[in-house]
Amino acid sequence: MTAVHEATVGRRSASAEPVARRPTLGERRKSALRLEIAQEAIGLFTAQGVTATTGEEIAQAVGISARTLWRHFPTKESCVGPLLTAGLEFMAEALRAWPPDTPLRAYLEDPRTWGEVFDPPEVVWDLISMIRTEPGLRAVWLQVHDDALPVFAELFAQRSGSSPDSLRVKVHAAMFNGALRAAVEDCLMDPAGPRPGTGLTASLHTALCAAAEGLPY
Repeated sequence: MTAVHEATVGRRSASAEPVARRPTLGERRKSALRLEIAQEAIGLFTAQGVTATTGEEIAQAVGISARTLWRHFPTKESCVGPLLTAGLEFMAEALRAWPPDTPLRAYLEDPRTWGEVFDPPEVVWDLISMIRTEPGLRAVWLQVHDDALPVFAELFAQRSGSSPDSLRVKVHAAMFNGALRAAVEDCLMDPAGPRPGTGLTASLHTALCAAAEGLPY
């Protein structure tokens, strides 16, 4: 996990599930390299556009061979994936830290649940802003959320004592996941321009509370 993960773990109570094993040195190095690749890719995409940027240029910026780059990522657009997953990793950790005697909506409405984590660094906001106009990056954005679905389903299943394959659980996971994506995209569509920081937190709060309400139509 990222630094977001580490910050969240600190909020867990002693009764929470055991903390996962510490990643090996090799795993940490791999994660750090993937993050560096993502950051360099965003810098190049922002400076010269996605179409004009090659995988070889990204590799050169990181100081690795193109062959090494392609071992980690199948396309140049997918290089940004590690930065897009940070928020979803945080949300998974937030659900793991969800107190057993607290309703989901009350937990989501508690500002202590979120802190400052949804004030992403500028490089991440640059990336998210490009999702509107770059089909390749949007495909990565959608794939990241699709990959998060079974994680959320597993967590909701554990909470309810049912199976992650239950249709009901799958719907709950999809609502939760969709709320996260809608919150970010809501910020991007603001006529006044993207709203990082408190604007993103407010959209996230509204979207998650709407998901917790169900479908009252």
